[in-house]
Amino acid sequence: MQEEKEFIEALLNAKTREAAFRELVANYQKPLYHLIRTIVINHDDTDDVLQNTFIKVFRGIENFKGESKLYSWMYRIACNEAITFVQQKAKKQALTSESYLQKQVENLKADDYFEGEEIQLKLQKAIALLPEKQQLVFKLKYFQELTYEEISNQLGTSVGALKASYHLAVKKIEDFIHKN
Repeated sequence: MQEEKEFIEALLNAKTREAAFRELVANYQKPLYHLIRTIVINHDDTDDVLQNTFIKVFRGIENFKGESKLYSWMYRIACNEAITFVQQKAKKQALTSESYLQKQVENLKADDYFEGEEIQLKLQKAIALLPEKQQLVFKLKYFQELTYEEISNQLGTSVGALKASYHLAVKKIEDFIHKN
């Protein structure tokens, strides 16, 4: 992809916007899909959230101030979209977000796009039992391999609080896996 500043200018220019946006989707579809999938679990829901993310990016690109990298900005949008999606789905089913995600994990075996083994299913079940914030911190650190500083920027939480959340999440997951 071309220099980020030039690329953003292409996204803002009416004549080059569509081509630049197609390039943006081609370059960022896969990493954003994986981020969203770790949060919402279901493939079809992930596709819906990904589409909503790109719509928000397309409509909101003029609001991008360049204070962070373009990918970081899109990452934040994707993360917020995924969290909101889970919360709305849970609310419609009169469930907590955690209960909704537990239900999604139970359906993973039937998901044609899930290629995991039994241990990965067990890991997903353990994660689904965590409180929402611990789930998110664990997923961003473990699956997305973000640093605490990057997660802090995404979630607006202190590094110390994130380390504590991650440590608690790991302990609970280990306990779950050893007991089951």
